[in-house]
Amino acid sequence: MSRPEPLPRSVRLLLLARFVNRLGAFSLPFLTALISTGRGASLTVAGLVSAAFGLATIPSRLAGGRLADRVGRRTTILLGLCGCAAAQLAIAASTSLAWTIAAAVLLGLAFELYEPPSQAILGESVPARHRVRAFSLFSAVLAAGGIGAGLLAALLAGRSLRWLFVADAATCLACALLIRLALPRDRPAPPAAASSERGDAAVRPLRDRALLVALATGTAYALINQQTVLTLPLALVHQGRPAADAGLLFTAAAATNVLAQPLVRLPWTTRLATPVALALAHLLLAVGLTGYALARTLPALLASAAVWSLGDLLVMGRIYALVTDLAPSGGTGRYLAVFGLSWGFAATLAPVLGTQLLGHAGTTALWSAMAALCLLLGALHLGVTPGRAVRRGINSPTLSPGSQ
Repeated sequence: MSRPEPLPRSVRLLLLARFVNRLGAFSLPFLTALISTGRGASLTVAGLVSAAFGLATIPSRLAGGRLADRVGRRTTILLGLCGCAAAQLAIAASTSLAWTIAAAVLLGLAFELYEPPSQAILGESVPARHRVRAFSLFSAVLAAGGIGAGLLAALLAGRSLRWLFVADAATCLACALLIRLALPRDRPAPPAAASSERGDAAVRPLRDRALLVALATGTAYALINQQTVLTLPLALVHQGRPAADAGLLFTAAAATNVLAQPLVRLPWTTRLATPVALALAHLLLAVGLTGYALARTLPALLASAAVWSLGDLLVMGRIYALVTDLAPSGGTGRYLAVFGLSWGFAATLAPVLGTQLLGHAGTTALWSAMAALCLLLGALHLGVTPGRAVRRGINSPTLSPGSQ
């Protein structure tokens, strides 16, 4: 295997900054626990507040894609990070349920601003043949930060859930400082030139059938993924385990993601068509979730988290490379922003679905239902997901699902 080509400097600096940010990105999974235990709210109310956060991320993601084109990518990333820090400090300082709800919505409005410009920088800075590797590495960097995040979560959550939000805000500000110092200044083109270059009148992501297929399957995957993030601490409490154990499970998943990175570059893995790779990934996800449904000891839960992470690793590299390749020239930011709506939809639905399943059917039913959905989604990928995508010109036809 030949030595991988080095990534551009801008990408390496972006990865470093996001690593720092990820070190503190452990507060969100504990939002429902904070509302339920710290504010005395019911499971239903906790789920609805988290859903309000998720709903707010939808316009946030679209604004991030638009602002990245209009005011520049670095500026948009800085705006999102600083907004997140302010909202997280507000949650930590809140003394009432109403104040917590307002701060959670503010966090949602800022939370997705920096994702489209970050992903666009990554996707456009490497050749198409290296995009799966680049996005997998991006996932690994976030996972590496997640190792420290999980350990810090286990430590801080045992003292006070408020400190999780304070630490998360601090790493957002540290990431913003790195971005401000390391990435070059934005130099947006004049409005007329920018409009011509982007082909604003012709880039219509919502009319691209292949992208809409990716958005639909991506939303289903994100809905499952968010259960392992947003609902997991509450599910552990429901089983009689401390919520802080979720930090250990997050750490196990993150460590697996980092250590398994060489699998992405194995010849047999790279030769897999995208639908086959995604079907295999969802099979691994189903096995991990089945483990969550059946396990009752911490070692068994840790093993299930590791298996889950292997599936997650295969999904993340493939799906973002596919969406980047689908985008016409000048439309990368908006395509990634539209695809990213899957996370907003999931963040809105997941807390309500998870808390209702948990409250009425228990943890075994919750994780079993998610495992079954994974198997269904894996089969669906084999039939509808494009096997290969090539970046198109503005007026090129869209790909048909299943094209090879």
